[in-house]
Amino acid sequence: MARELTQLELLHELEPVAEDNVHRHLAMAKDWHPHDYVPWDDGRNFAALDGVDWEPGQSQLSETAKAAMITNLLTEDNLPSYHREIAESFSRDGAWGTWVGRWTAEEAKHSIVMRDYLVVTRGVDPVALENARMTHMTTGFAPGLNSGLLDSVSYVTFQELATRVSHRNTGKACGDPIADRMLARVAADENLHMMFYRNICGAALDVAPDQTIRAITKILTNFQMPGAGMPAFRRNAVLIAKGGIYDLRQHLDEVVLPVLRSWKIFDRTDFGGEGEACREELDRFLAGLHADALRFEEARDRSLARAAARRTNAATAS
Repeated sequence: MARELTQLELLHELEPVAEDNVHRHLAMAKDWHPHDYVPWDDGRNFAALDGVDWEPGQSQLSETAKAAMITNLLTEDNLPSYHREIAESFSRDGAWGTWVGRWTAEEAKHSIVMRDYLVVTRGVDPVALENARMTHMTTGFAPGLNSGLLDSVSYVTFQELATRVSHRNTGKACGDPIADRMLARVAADENLHMMFYRNICGAALDVAPDQTIRAITKILTNFQMPGAGMPAFRRNAVLIAKGGIYDLRQHLDEVVLPVLRSWKIFDRTDFGGEGEACREELDRFLAGLHADALRFEEARDRSLARAAARRTNAATAS
């Protein structure tokens, strides 16, 4: 049975991979400025900001788009919590510290650009948004499972990809080419971040396969998005799922399975007894997630059919 590596040993073993991926990221990342993605020159928006209280009619976003934008923004707002988590897990030394700083600086752009867009376009109630930010950031967020590097890097691999999917679909749901372009830019950042973490975790599977798949299995079977706990999260999550922005099927097919395939989880031959047990647990979990996704899709289809029937009946009656 292979000896378990300590956190310091893992950091040391994986630092060359981290250094290579920091250089890779810097070569691929595109510099951009949040102010370039906000429609500052729309005079109507500034007029609305001039002492006029927000009203729902000022927003051109659908309820689904508003729910997604608020959820995504409040998630990005909690950057101090995420910075603390990865700084404590990765350390602030060498390539690890360089990545922590760079990642934090890039992530900060996301909340800046989204908030500016929403306030300038009067997309949501700015007072309610600020109150929700205060509440959510005061509470903070932690996955609740973190016992070091492997838990953290497993979690952020899936979380960054999930965020990319959510941002990209939110941009499309807004029905505004400016919002679509803005969130496509944010999603591109999230994809590069995911690639960094995915590569670190892939290297960890080679260095400590049983330890790493244990972390992956624990994270996936207890996964929650970082928005959990924010005001109105359950309501907004339902709207987001029903609106096709992020649901169980997308979580499984666009996030979980592609990452597991990238790591060749079900093809590897280097797991010991514990690793094999974790892989079997993961296989059972995926089967259950697939069944849950089917049930959700069937329930959503029934709900949409009933809503369409009500609209048809109302139109006929009028």
